[in-house]
Amino acid sequence: MNYKVALITGVSGPREMGTAICRELAESGFDIFFTHYGADALWLKAFEEELIQKDVRCKHMSINLASKDAASEVMMEASKVVGPPSVLINNAAHSERDGWSELSSEELDLHYAVNMRSPFLLCTEFVKSYEKAELKEGRIIFMTSGQDLGPMPEELAYSATKGAISAFARTLAAELAHKGITVNAINPGPTDSTWMNDDIRAHILPKFPTGRIGMPQDAANLIGFLVSEKGGWITGQILHSEGGFMR
Repeated sequence: MNYKVALITGVSGPREMGTAICRELAESGFDIFFTHYGADALWLKAFEEELIQKDVRCKHMSINLASKDAASEVMMEASKVVGPPSVLINNAAHSERDGWSELSSEELDLHYAVNMRSPFLLCTEFVKSYEKAELKEGRIIFMTSGQDLGPMPEELAYSATKGAISAFARTLAAELAHKGITVNAINPGPTDSTWMNDDIRAHILPKFPTGRIGMPQDAANLIGFLVSEKGGWITGQILHSEGGFMR
């Protein structure tokens, strides 16, 4: 890929998957535009400077992706400050514990807005921008979960909206292949990021035959491959990269 500009959503802290993805793509020469929500200002400044030290441009914006106009606002800002992106990483997500007795219309709507509406519309904005810029090669990558591989008790809204991503990605891949855009989704499995504490680590570690829990860099490594020339033949896939995690 000769033209390298990446848009990554959901980069709000040092231990998050989005942060590792930004680093990986910057190392590969991509200019970076990322979104965040509720991030620490001092960390944002330090992280931006870290990426710039890799000899790439880096810009970012704070936005609530639950907003109905979020997708168009993000693409407009990204295109203005770093240029039309050739890579879109839909990484941001909303998740709340909600078994059947706690499920509410408010939580369903919020999960839908962040996990489905915003990334889906970002894809349409991405393709419009891609065509306007007359780009010839692009990548769209979603982050999904293991809802296709087994039940996720007490995560009804999350598993439902993440499941929709898998269906959307497969169909979008077929629509965009002739434009030179690949579309894939990654299930990274349980990953040691901001949501994981010592109790959770102790509970799930025995389920990893590899002897360790997945790290944000594991997902970033796979994304680095998918956006490379060597990953250009892969499209319409849900990639379960979980280190052999056993449910």
